[in-house]
Amino acid sequence: MALDRDQALALDAADPLRAARDEFVVQPDGLVYLDGNSLGRLPKRTIARLQHVISDEWGRGLIRSWDHWIDLPGQIGDLIARGIVGAQPGEVIMAESTTIAFYKLCVAALDARPGRTTIVTDRDNFPTDRYVLEGLAAQRGLTIRWIDGDPVEGPQPTDVVAALDDDVALLTLSHVAYTSAAIADLGAITALGHQAGALVLWDLSHSGGSVPVELSRHDVDLAVGCTYKYLNGGPGAPAYLYVRDDLQRSLRQPIWGWWGQQDMFEMGQGYDPQPDLRQFLSGTAPVLQLVAAQEGISLSVEVGIDAIRAKGMALTALAVELIDEWMVPLGATLRSPRDPSRRGSHVLVHHRDARRICTDMVASGVVPDFRQPSAIRIGLAPLTTSFADVWDGMRRFADLAAR
Repeated sequence: MALDRDQALALDAADPLRAARDEFVVQPDGLVYLDGNSLGRLPKRTIARLQHVISDEWGRGLIRSWDHWIDLPGQIGDLIARGIVGAQPGEVIMAESTTIAFYKLCVAALDARPGRTTIVTDRDNFPTDRYVLEGLAAQRGLTIRWIDGDPVEGPQPTDVVAALDDDVALLTLSHVAYTSAAIADLGAITALGHQAGALVLWDLSHSGGSVPVELSRHDVDLAVGCTYKYLNGGPGAPAYLYVRDDLQRSLRQPIWGWWGQQDMFEMGQGYDPQPDLRQFLSGTAPVLQLVAAQEGISLSVEVGIDAIRAKGMALTALAVELIDEWMVPLGATLRSPRDPSRRGSHVLVHHRDARRICTDMVASGVVPDFRQPSAIRIGLAPLTTSFADVWDGMRRFADLAAR
């Protein structure tokens, strides 16, 4: 595709999303940032929005600004539902961190399946998900049935069906694997979980903002995702959670707080939850974090998830081509699916000297992501990563690996 840098520059010139990069703060020192799947770049509009909220809405409006702040979790959730995850209005809401949102949904799902004592997930699932599940299993005397999926291609429907029976209360997986970037068959796996009578919970942290999801189309029960990766919401930005509309009245989340209470300002005795998704809220909304996330999310929605996905596939295709040409002869191994339609917007490369190479790359102005024990993850955020970035980054990778 572009083994010559001029070809990479030509791809940038023809890129329909090239103007999106101008919406972000990009260092003038030539830094090549290949870790957008861990923390997205800062949108310029976020700076202006935060300055306004701090100086005007907080500084001048003070508590009066809660008149419009109070609806932010649902407003931003509807933005994500419509433009990012393919859900309906009122099915997505901004919550706390991904871990807490995931915990809430897990508890709600387990309580909704009394008498069932098994949770199904995979060993390569994101660590915080596994830890939450281990904690719940220990507290409740439950069993976790682990799927040992292919480390590159991820759990397949055949793996999942072998782990399901009528004792499974909750099936939960990541849509895009945080390691290999393999995309799970969300539709087929959700259907299998339903056939077994389980509730199905998806972690969208590495797909939201990079890969179309279509929750409504596949009748997904529950989902959670973060906003600080491809959605550029900022470090520690709040997570979002999704609950299908018909489940919202029957499920009950475990962290009861005043923001989930009906007539919250009545301060009534006894908890009476909101009749809709707002019951999954707990404490006071973090306004500054929410408005920062809103700006990054809005940018993605304006560009469109299909256009984002098309560029993400092209970026990873270039990375794979350069890995094959430059890195494989130096002892590297691609650990992501080769089919671009089967991987998200990052690629994983194994090399015996990965730690040293990654350290040297960062010192030289190229920022990837090291993963224990011997992998480097190349995160290619379609809104901000150029084809020249990929070429320059992989060239530096190869030069350092050859030392």
